[in-house]
Amino acid sequence: MCGIVGYIGPREAYPIIIEGLKRLEYRGYDSAGVAIFDGENLKVCKTKGKVVDLEKRSENEITKHGNVGIGHTRWATHGVPNDVNSHPHLSNSGDLVIIHNGIIENYETLKQELIRRGYIFHSDTDTEVLINLIEDVKKQEGVKLGKAVQIALNQVIGAYAIAVFDKTKPGEVVIARLGSPLAVGIGEGEFFIASDASPFLEYTKNAIYLEDEEMAIIRLHKDIKIRKIKDDSLVDPYIQKLQLNLEQIEKGGYDHFMLKEIHEQPKAITDTYRGRLLRNEAIIKMAGIEDNMKKFLNANRIIIVACGTSWHAGLVAEYIFEDLARIPVEVEYASEFRYRNPVITENDVVIAISQSGETADTLAAIKLAKSKGAFVFGVCNVVGSSIARETHAGAYTHAGPEIGVASTKAFTTQITVLTLIALRLARAKGTVSSSDFRQHLLELELIPKKIEDALKSDEHIKIIADIYKEASNFLYLGRGYNFPVALEGALKLKEISYIHAEGYPAAEMKHGPIALIDENMPIVVIATKKGHYEKVVSNIQEIKSRKGKIIGIVTKGDTQVKALADHVIEVPETSESLSPLLTTIPLQLLSYHIAVMLNKNVDQPRNLAKSVTVE
Repeated sequence: MCGIVGYIGPREAYPIIIEGLKRLEYRGYDSAGVAIFDGENLKVCKTKGKVVDLEKRSENEITKHGNVGIGHTRWATHGVPNDVNSHPHLSNSGDLVIIHNGIIENYETLKQELIRRGYIFHSDTDTEVLINLIEDVKKQEGVKLGKAVQIALNQVIGAYAIAVFDKTKPGEVVIARLGSPLAVGIGEGEFFIASDASPFLEYTKNAIYLEDEEMAIIRLHKDIKIRKIKDDSLVDPYIQKLQLNLEQIEKGGYDHFMLKEIHEQPKAITDTYRGRLLRNEAIIKMAGIEDNMKKFLNANRIIIVACGTSWHAGLVAEYIFEDLARIPVEVEYASEFRYRNPVITENDVVIAISQSGETADTLAAIKLAKSKGAFVFGVCNVVGSSIARETHAGAYTHAGPEIGVASTKAFTTQITVLTLIALRLARAKGTVSSSDFRQHLLELELIPKKIEDALKSDEHIKIIADIYKEASNFLYLGRGYNFPVALEGALKLKEISYIHAEGYPAAEMKHGPIALIDENMPIVVIATKKGHYEKVVSNIQEIKSRKGKIIGIVTKGDTQVKALADHVIEVPETSESLSPLLTTIPLQLLSYHIAVMLNKNVDQPRNLAKSVTVE
């Protein structure tokens, strides 16, 4: 959840680290800190708040000169967000400094042992325990920093990505990972360290991604050395050529990353199906499916595991797979799935969905499914991520970097990939006719243009947002394919505006939620022409009789709902199975505008982080 940045080389480290932390602030933003070695002294500055607060504090507290440094932006786990608990953390001697993303689960046991040895702790963090454990090993065993880190990590239980520096050996930085991502940028006589590649894109396109249970010793003027933490065996480094560019991780004239990413959805969806959807040839071409077709066709069921927005995409996929391919589907919260002793067999296919590809609960669910013999297929956005490596096969969404914490284009591109898979399986099984298959391909190919049309309602949605921005509660209702969209719409509003919202199947309204409805309650109803339209209209009439305020998401040209609703937002017509790709657009914009009007931090909502790499 936290962001790690480091640099060692001929340049000034401070500006590289500060700019890198700003790019990683989506990973955590309740505190930030930096440590710079100026050739003689190790200078540490850290503070509660954001990276801009760190910059202001650094002006007065530390020198900015030095060619080695590490920085951190935090999402708190152990210890409240304050100056003391912020990273970096120093060892008792002051010689060692560490930044850490993850959780050390047995830190309390280790801490008590270190206290008995005379160590003093100033923070409530597990990270301070780890750096003092490394120092204790270094002293007791008489070993160098790299070996001390390795021995210490073999004593800890949990997840980590760390960077450690020893001011008595200023020419090296030691890094390691287990469960949290860590990348090394390889430049000309310089190295960059980061949680992802964004901090060093303008300096190098060559990167090494550490695998789980690997550590590396990064030395000036020497090749990087990577070793296995458990057995000390050497690993040949694999250098990847990055495909990202700076434009993809900047706002590009938009006020917020979230708004930019909402408007990027037509391109993101096109990029996702490009090369896979060949409409003129009436085929879908996906290597991960073709190479494992028997696994899918012989599956007794598909189990989808995911968290948050990805779980909602999985719910949409449940409808699509069962409707088109006639394969039974179960959708599970990864965080619950891994703990409830699920029944999994070798005849099951597990599809794991994650934007970042690093979600801790989803990774644990994957490992559980593999241990039971299931075939595991990953759907994620980040090339080279942990889920991409842990699964047997998979498909990337090609959404491009998503910086805003509240997911938008990841959701629609996940649905796009899952639709392609369902259609390919349906064609292989013969559960969809040739003409219907061609029609689905045509409709999917038209979705980007239809999203562009849906985005034209932005100013109209802004007016509606202004009317309801002071509401305390919202209710979102949908049926069939659009029930998951109601859940996703409610989640978006909660995430960025902090207004309480619930998503419900429209038919369930009478079984409880109807008690909440009065003249102060805005109810967003997804009422497109395809799928249970008349039933939803009946639900709207029930709401109107109780004076609820109705915001209807309707198919363009609708008259029936328009006559009943207080406001309507139109989307273009499409097939029922693809309607979530359109109906989610106005809900994203509504949440965005309400949050902006309430002066909330849209891209970095409180208490949330983009990549949830801890349980």
